[in-house]
Amino acid sequence: MAKLQPGPKLQPVRGTHDIMGDKARTFRFIHQTFQDIATRFGHQEISTPIFEFTEVFKRTLGETSDVVSKEMYTFDDRGGESLTLRPEYTAGIARAFISNGLQQSMPCKFFGLGPMFRYERPQKGRMRQFHQLDVEILGVAEPQADIEVLAIAATLLSELKLMDDVTLEINSLGDSESRTAYRDALVTYFTAHKNCLSEDSLARLTKNPMRILDSKDDGDRALVENAPRISDYYNEATRAFFDDVLLGLDALEIKYVINERLVRGLDYYSHTAFEFITSKLGAQGAVLAGGRYDGLMEKMGGPATPGIGWAAGIERLAELISPELVPQQSRPIAIVPVSADCQTHALTLAQKIRSTGYAAHMSYRGNMGKRMKRANKANAVAAILIGEDELARGVVTVKNFDDGSQTEVALDKLMDHLNHYR
Repeated sequence: MAKLQPGPKLQPVRGTHDIMGDKARTFRFIHQTFQDIATRFGHQEISTPIFEFTEVFKRTLGETSDVVSKEMYTFDDRGGESLTLRPEYTAGIARAFISNGLQQSMPCKFFGLGPMFRYERPQKGRMRQFHQLDVEILGVAEPQADIEVLAIAATLLSELKLMDDVTLEINSLGDSESRTAYRDALVTYFTAHKNCLSEDSLARLTKNPMRILDSKDDGDRALVENAPRISDYYNEATRAFFDDVLLGLDALEIKYVINERLVRGLDYYSHTAFEFITSKLGAQGAVLAGGRYDGLMEKMGGPATPGIGWAAGIERLAELISPELVPQQSRPIAIVPVSADCQTHALTLAQKIRSTGYAAHMSYRGNMGKRMKRANKANAVAAILIGEDELARGVVTVKNFDDGSQTEVALDKLMDHLNHYR
């Protein structure tokens, strides 16, 4: 029989990665910190399916968006339905809001985390399967919701010791009236320079002209420098809303920079848009980004419902976090039977120790010397040596790996003795 040879099919798919060891501990630390903070703010956890009907994302992200046109993992299932692996969280949460009839329970405050999928060129901070944290508030039209989600973001970044590494950039996209006036001004401006626009921006000119402001093409970026500014088209209601958001951030001492080129191109986005950016991840500068999407539910066929939220890339956060901040795995207590006859006693003792909250390590084979070496390799804090003579006397020997001392301890006093190693 031919031996199976290692090859490309036994490697992770390009743009994916295995999460283990230090990376897994960092991810878990981010998860736990985020879940604790979101819960403190009164948010409920939600977990939506990893795949949805393709229409869920086409309706929300727009046919002309890069995500829909170039990046979605879309396939037909055996029943002929077009399904898509989720490229982002908000659309699935909006769908869940509608399909579960949650408009009777507003406001709805959610948080979630999990994998997302986009077919992109893998690079540092950008994977084809990546992981996000997500926060949403549905059913609150007031600027207090904008302030709250930004406060959650700032609290998270503060507790991860990252606020010194990021800058909050914020802008207002205005209400429908302001945005329509600005859109018309952009169309007029870019039409006059259409011969200089990239192919992608030409396609966006009539459908989503605000997306041109996001273009990475050098020629487009030169034109954007002199494009009209959205603040010139704010009406009174837009200015008042944005002022309230900024006043709230000032009150909470959350520093920010207004960036009028920060936009969201789809019509259902309104008012606040923001990003926490860093210069420490190369081209992938956005660590956390979000905004208000008051027209999203109607776009999906649901009732008019205001909403605001953000998402943060876990891989990007993990790149920035200091390793010293991440708690190390608890050092176990090794259980070492001196002979095979003591194996059952070792097994029951290990289970008792675990039931009281300790980590317990047991080797599966070998003499005492080999088991002690494996205990050292497992970074055990101590070893409990179980021998027949000791068991006959109702005692065990506890070896402290840090100072090398050995102590004989009565079995009925063992759990008290182990408190030294918590």
